[in-house]
Amino acid sequence: MSVPAQSPTPSSLYSPSRNAGTPVSASQARNPITIRLRKILGTNFTDEATTEALRTLSELYGTHSTVSVSDSKAQANGPDSDDDWSDEDADISLTVEDHQEGLNETASRARKNLRRDLENKLAQGSQQFLQAFSEVDQKLDELQEHVAAMRTACEEAETQLKLSSEASQSLLDRAESLRSEREEVETRKSIVMLFLNRFTLSDGEVEAITSRDVPIGPRFFEAMNKTEHIRDDCRVLMSGEDGPTKAGLDIMASTSSYLEQGYEKIYRWCSFEFRQMGRDIQLEVGSTMQQAISRLSQRPELLSEALDFLTQTRQTGLLSAFLDALTRGGPSGLPRPIELHAHDPIRYVGDMLAWVHQAIAAECEFLESLFGLGGEQEDEGRARRMVGAVRTFGGSEEEGWVKDLLNSAVTKLCVPLKMRVQQTVRSQESSIVSYKVANLLQYYMVTMRRTIGEDALLSTTLNEITEVSYKVFFDAIEAQGRSLLRIPLDPDDPSLTPPLPILEHAQLLREIMQVYDSSLLDDTSSEPRQSFNRILDVMLDPAMEMCAAAAEEKARHRPQWDRAVFVLNCWCYLQNVLEAFEFTSEKRRTIQEKIDERVRLLEDEHYENILRDASLYDTVAIIKSKPPSDPLSHVLPAQQLQPTLARFSLWLSSPEVVHSPRLSALSSPSLHSTIHHVSLGRVTKAYAKLCEEVKKPENRYEAASTLLGMERPFGQPGVLWAIFGLEDESEEPAVD
Repeated sequence: MSVPAQSPTPSSLYSPSRNAGTPVSASQARNPITIRLRKILGTNFTDEATTEALRTLSELYGTHSTVSVSDSKAQANGPDSDDDWSDEDADISLTVEDHQEGLNETASRARKNLRRDLENKLAQGSQQFLQAFSEVDQKLDELQEHVAAMRTACEEAETQLKLSSEASQSLLDRAESLRSEREEVETRKSIVMLFLNRFTLSDGEVEAITSRDVPIGPRFFEAMNKTEHIRDDCRVLMSGEDGPTKAGLDIMASTSSYLEQGYEKIYRWCSFEFRQMGRDIQLEVGSTMQQAISRLSQRPELLSEALDFLTQTRQTGLLSAFLDALTRGGPSGLPRPIELHAHDPIRYVGDMLAWVHQAIAAECEFLESLFGLGGEQEDEGRARRMVGAVRTFGGSEEEGWVKDLLNSAVTKLCVPLKMRVQQTVRSQESSIVSYKVANLLQYYMVTMRRTIGEDALLSTTLNEITEVSYKVFFDAIEAQGRSLLRIPLDPDDPSLTPPLPILEHAQLLREIMQVYDSSLLDDTSSEPRQSFNRILDVMLDPAMEMCAAAAEEKARHRPQWDRAVFVLNCWCYLQNVLEAFEFTSEKRRTIQEKIDERVRLLEDEHYENILRDASLYDTVAIIKSKPPSDPLSHVLPAQQLQPTLARFSLWLSSPEVVHSPRLSALSSPSLHSTIHHVSLGRVTKAYAKLCEEVKKPENRYEAASTLLGMERPFGQPGVLWAIFGLEDESEEPAVD
C-alpha cells in the first residue's frame, strides 16, 4: 500500500524565531493558511476510522500504480534484451526513478479526482446489482409458471379423488364392517386360547404326568403344579352365582384323573428309590426326592406305603453295618473291629454306643433332609435346635414322620446291642469298672432321650440296660459293704488311725466320685444326685458301722485301747474324702451329725478324766449327791478338802492343762482343741460351784475364804479361766 506524499512544509513554520521570547502577532494567528496548516499538522491519523479509510484508498489507487510501473518496466526491458551489466544497472536506477514519479502522479491524481473515482466505483457496483437482480427476476418468472402448472394438476387430482371416493364408499363400509368382525373374532380367539392355556394341559404336560418314559424331574413337577393351579382356578370359577358349569366339571374330572396318575407315578418312583438305598450310613437326598416326598405327603396313604419300604431298607442296612463294625471293621480294616476291644469293657461299650449314636445322627439328618426340615432356611416359627438341647417332635406332621421313621430304623439294633452290653456288665468283678460302664450307659440314655424321645424303643432298651448295670454295680458295692462288716481289727495293733480296709474302701469311693464329677450328665436334674446319694449311703454306712462295731469288739479284748478316738478318726477321714466334691454336701451333714454325737460322748469322758487327774472327781460327786439339808462340811470336812485343793493346784502346773495326751491321737487338730477347751470350761464351772458351796454359811465352813485362798486359783474362778486361756463365760456381754 502506497502512502501519498505530504506537501512540503513552509520553512517559516519551522524556522526558529529570532527572539524566542517575542509572542506571535495577532495577524499571523488569524491567517487562514496558518490555521489550516496547524489543523492539518495537528490531525491524528492513528485512530481506527482514519486508518481504515487510508487503507481503502491505498487499495483503490495502489493496484493501478503498481500495474503501471510494471508495464512500463516490461516495455523498457523486453525478454530478448542483450544489454550488458552496465545497461541493467542503468535500467534499475531508471526504474526506481520512474516508480517514484508514478507514485507522485498517483497521489496527485487521487487528490484531484477522489470524488469522481468514488462515484464511478459506486456506479459500477450499482450496475452489478442491477444485473444480478435481473437474473433473479427472470428465475422468479419461471418459478411462477411452474407453480401455476402444479396448481392446475392438483385441482385435477382432487377432482379425480372425489369421484373415486364416491364410487368406492360402499366397498369401504363393507371393509370396515369386515375389519370389526375380524377384530371381534380375534378377541374371542385370544380369550379361548387363554382359557385353554390356563384350564387345560398340553400334550407334552399330559405326557410328562402319565407316561413312564418321562422320568420324575422338573418337567413332571411343572406339569403337576399347573394341574393344581388349574383346579384352584376352576374352583374359584365354579363358586360364582351361576353355580358349577359343565366345562368346570369336565375340567375338574380330567385334572383329578391326571393328579391321581401323577401321585401313583411318584409313589412307584419313591418305592423304587427306597429299595435301591444300600447299606451306607451317610445318605444324601436330592432336590427331586425332596419335592417328590413333599408332593406325596398330600396322599398320606401312598406316603406311608412308600416309607414302609424305606423303613425295611434302613433297618436291614443299619443292622448289617452294625454287625460289620463289630466283626469286620471299616473299609480296609480301618477302623478296626469293635469286638477286638472286648477285653476293655469301657472302650468296648463306649465304641458300640458311639457307633449307634453316630448312626442315629446320620439317620436323623437324612430324614430331616428328606422332609425338608434340615436346611438353613427353616420353617417359620420353628426355632433351630441347639447342640445338646432336647429335640421336640410334634411341631408339624413332617416331624412326626421323622420321629416314627427314626424309631423304626434303629429297632433291629436293640437286640445285639442289649445282648453284648449285658454280657459285658455281668462279667465284671470290679465295682469301679461297673460304675464307669453304668455311668456311660446313663449318659447315652439321656442323649438318646433328647435325640429320639423317651418313648423310642432304643431309649427304652438303653434304660433297661442302664438299670441292669446299676443293679450289678449296687450288688457289687453292697457285697463289698457286707464283707467289710465281717473284717475284724487287729487286736495287737495299738494305732488309732483308719485301718487298711477303710483306706481301700475310701479310695474306691473317691474314684467313683471322680467318675461322677467328670461325667457329662446334666446336673440340673435331681435323679442323678439321688442315685449318687444312694451310692454314698451304700458305701459309707457299712464303713462307719464297721468302724464302730470293730472298735467295740477290740475294746473288749483290749480295754486300754481308745475306741472313741479311733471311731472319730475313721469317721473324720471318711468325711474328708467327701470334702472335695460339692455334690456330697447332704451326706457330709449326716456324717457330721454322727461325729457331733461322738464328740459329745468324748467330751464327757475327757471331762471325767480331767476331774480324776485334778483330784476333783470325788469332790464334785459329793457336791452333786449331797442332800440339801446336810451341811457340806459334815460330808466334806476342811481337813479332806485342803489336800484336794493342793493336788488341784499342783495339777494346774502340769502340761496336761495345755495339751491332752489322749486327744493328741485325734487326726483333726480342731477336734482336739474343741474337746479339750470344752472340758476345761466344764472343770472351771465345777470349781466355781465348789467355791460357791464352800462360801455358803449353811455349809458351816470356818474361814472359808482362807481355806480356798491357800492354793491356786485362790478361790477365784476368773483366775482359773485365765490359767486355761479361756474366756470367762460367767461374764455375759452387754445387750443393746
